[in-house]
Amino acid sequence: MDACIRATEGISVVYHIAAAYRDASLSPEDYGAINHQGSVNLFDAAAENGVSRFIHCSTVGVHGEIHGPPAAETAPFHPDDAYQESKVAAEHELSLRSADTDMDLVIFRPTGIYGPGDLRLLKFIRMIAKGRFFMIGDGMPRYHLTYIDDLIDGIILCGTRAEAANETFIIGGPEAPTLNQWAHIVAEELGVSKPGLHLPVSPFIVAARCMETICRPLGITPPIHTRRMDFFTKNRAFDIRKARDVIGYDPRIHVREGMRRTILWYRQHGYI
Repeated sequence: MDACIRATEGISVVYHIAAAYRDASLSPEDYGAINHQGSVNLFDAAAENGVSRFIHCSTVGVHGEIHGPPAAETAPFHPDDAYQESKVAAEHELSLRSADTDMDLVIFRPTGIYGPGDLRLLKFIRMIAKGRFFMIGDGMPRYHLTYIDDLIDGIILCGTRAEAANETFIIGGPEAPTLNQWAHIVAEELGVSKPGLHLPVSPFIVAARCMETICRPLGITPPIHTRRMDFFTKNRAFDIRKARDVIGYDPRIHVREGMRRTILWYRQHGYI
């Protein structure tokens, strides 16, 4: 707590973006201590030091799987794992504490993030580049990403626009293609054949659960895990109209341009 007090002295706006993010070596208690209690500690310190606005990074993952996409900020919470549960807990408690302070609280929930410097899509892109990618399931779930430049614009708007005070916003890209569309765009930008092989979901889910049971006690990230299966099976498309209408958020980087820039960076740095 002392470190949080020192960090917020003389500060007018705090952007709280740090978090523990899906590490197999972390327990649910670790996620709670970092993402929930850590957020509360920083919020309390900011309030004590007279900070005027606290911008908290949550995640669209708090909504879980989206039925009838796209989902807006008012969609119910359905967290699927300890990371998402810790983010729900932080949102709840910060909202409660905000009512007793003069400090504005702004919560933003980013969709998945991609762009130069981020390696989370590398395996997906590399497999397509090598002709080894196969789709698990029908490839029709929608996957909403945000290019890093657009995300930064949205975060800054949360901190600078008066209209953002005490609001929650979903920050996402301008479109949410299906997984099939993502794979085809990546293949086109790589100049390789579009992947066409589809395999059934059920055997992979069984394998993922077995791998997690074996690997998790050892602190090892399983080669196949249920979170990876979520990528292939769950809709994650969101409505960004509130951010557009209230704070003027205007994402400009469409999927094809974003993937072109990301692939170029991967190539320049020897990843593909």
